[in-house]
Amino acid sequence: MIRITEPGRLRLAVLASGRGSNFTALCQAIEEGRLDAEIALVISDKKEAPVLDKARERKIDNYYIEPRDHIDKAAYEQKIIKKLAEYDTRMVILAGYMRLVGKDLLQAYPWKIINIHPALLPSFPGLNAHQQAVDYGVRISGCTVHFVDDGIDSGPIIMQRAVEVLPDDDADTLAARILEQEHKIYAETLQLFAAGRIYLQDRNVVIK
Repeated sequence: MIRITEPGRLRLAVLASGRGSNFTALCQAIEEGRLDAEIALVISDKKEAPVLDKARERKIDNYYIEPRDHIDKAAYEQKIIKKLAEYDTRMVILAGYMRLVGKDLLQAYPWKIINIHPALLPSFPGLNAHQQAVDYGVRISGCTVHFVDDGIDSGPIIMQRAVEVLPDDDADTLAARILEQEHKIYAETLQLFAAGRIYLQDRNVVIK
């Protein structure tokens, strides 16, 4: 069994591709004293991603790194790794980052890259999780915070929160209610890392 982080303030980097609602929720948790962390920088693979504007509003350093400007994925990730190192990043938080993390980034931050997925994994991994849940007819969906590995939403599960699927739900209405829980559970999970309470044994996460 390995302890993932020692107790102490987390120094985070956020990778995001879109609007950044989970980024905003984490910032609010930090500002309200619910999360002992600081977000050192935000990196996006999308030039017009709203998350970059939200980072600027909070005076958090932010960078757009264009994947197509690099010869391959390894070169793109090496650029990210260099930037993370400049800011002494200790954990990498994915918040709507719409790219699979490659081996270079995984090796640079082993068991230090965290993602949140809008379904109760291992059900409905990948894209369109809300629509998958509605189409399948499940009664309960939710969200999952998990470690990132080399698969698609396949890393060890850290924490989950259930959300009832209502009879008249469509993908949008279900997504809105799940997002409310995402905003809560992500900060709660990261605070467990700040408290040094997260351990990993094989692929089983132990919270002490």
